[in-house]
This record gives sequence, C-alpha cells and structure tokens, in this order.
Amino acid sequence: MFSSMFKPVGKTLPGHPSFYSGAVAGNPVVFGTSGVGKTNAAHAATVLMEKFSPACVVNFGIGGAYPSSGLKVGDIAVAEKEVYADEGVLLKNGLHSFEITGIPLLKVSGRKYFNEFPADKRLSRLALKIAGATAPRKSGVFLTVSACTGTRKRAGELAVKFAPICENMEGAAVAHICRIYGVPFVEIRGISNIVEDRNTKKWDIELAAENCQKAVFHFLEALGS
Repeated sequence: MFSSMFKPVGKTLPGHPSFYSGAVAGNPVVFGTSGVGKTNAAHAATVLMEKFSPACVVNFGIGGAYPSSGLKVGDIAVAEKEVYADEGVLLKNGLHSFEITGIPLLKVSGRKYFNEFPADKRLSRLALKIAGATAPRKSGVFLTVSACTGTRKRAGELAVKFAPICENMEGAAVAHICRIYGVPFVEIRGISNIVEDRNTKKWDIELAAENCQKAVFHFLEALGS
C-alpha cells in the first residue's frame, strides 16, 4: 500500500534502506523500512530524525500476541509502552531491569528511563479508536526481545513478569530514539502469530501486514483531518 503511494527520496546514508516521501490527507509523510532488530531500528529512527525532522513517529509492522492477551491472528495491537524485555542483569532469582544498577539508559528533564519507554497517550488513543474499523484491537504493554519467543513456557514467564499483549524486535529501540529527540511515538502492529510453541503453519504474516497497513493509513488520515 505505502510503497505504491510514495516516491523514493534515495539513499540517505550508505548501507541503509531508502526512505519514501508522499502525503496522506494533505500531510507530508516519510515512510521507511528499518529491517529486523533493535540496531537496525535505532539506526533508521536516527536517520529519520536527522534528515526529516518528523512531528511524530508511527512505528508499525507485525508482531506476536501473548496467549493471555486474547488477541488473534489478524488483530491489531497498539502499544501503551515499550519494554526492553531481555536486557538488564541476570541473577540467581532471574533477570532484573537496568534499574537494579542505578544506571538509566536515558535521562531527560530529570526523568530516568531504564527499560521502559511510554508511547504518546493521545496518539495511542486515536490509533486504538481508528484501528477498530479494520480489525479487533487492543492496547497494552509491548515487549521488545532480542530472540523471538518460541515456546509456550517462555511466553508464560514473560506474561507473568510484564503482563504484555505483544512482542516484537524493534519497538523499544524506536521509542528510545524518539524520547532522545523529544518526538511523540506511537506503535501499531498486526498480529501474525500467537506466542507459543513455534509452528509457522499457524501464522498469517500477509493478513497481519495488510491489516496493520490499513490501520496505519486510516490513522494518518485521521491525523490530517
């Protein structure tokens, strides 16, 4: 949907995917792909900030829903906050966040950020409302992981610790960069699979991506109205 509506602006930095520019509901929009993982996502978000100075950032893609969330394949999830779920200090009693060290990942205006980065409340409420026209939707905690969760046992452990609805591999890094630059952040994901014992035959990446793109496009339309 987006690639057919936008024109490439060329390589912004060597080795990085191209960005595309266009407009939705009269508002200028820059669209780009980060690739998989936190480093790629942080790189793309930083280039976006430095080259295009966005008024807000919409991070979107597919993700896995935790069984306790009640979400199903094809549904839409909207982040209330992003959490670096597997970074911190590993002790005998389990993994602890960076807060145990007293060293924040970021400090802005006197506020310390350890593993959690909130999404913009106003934008997230709007995204949740708009997504209802596309598919069943829910908002909640998103986890960013370095390794996809591929067992029901691990999914249960994360559910107990964080009460999340969705996991992905990029969101916290994008939210982190947005907080550094003081740019509002919202995250919308289509559910491609349930986080359980890995069985890709149960996945539907195409449906998740299609529904996510629709939800994001309608969200951008609402921002322009």
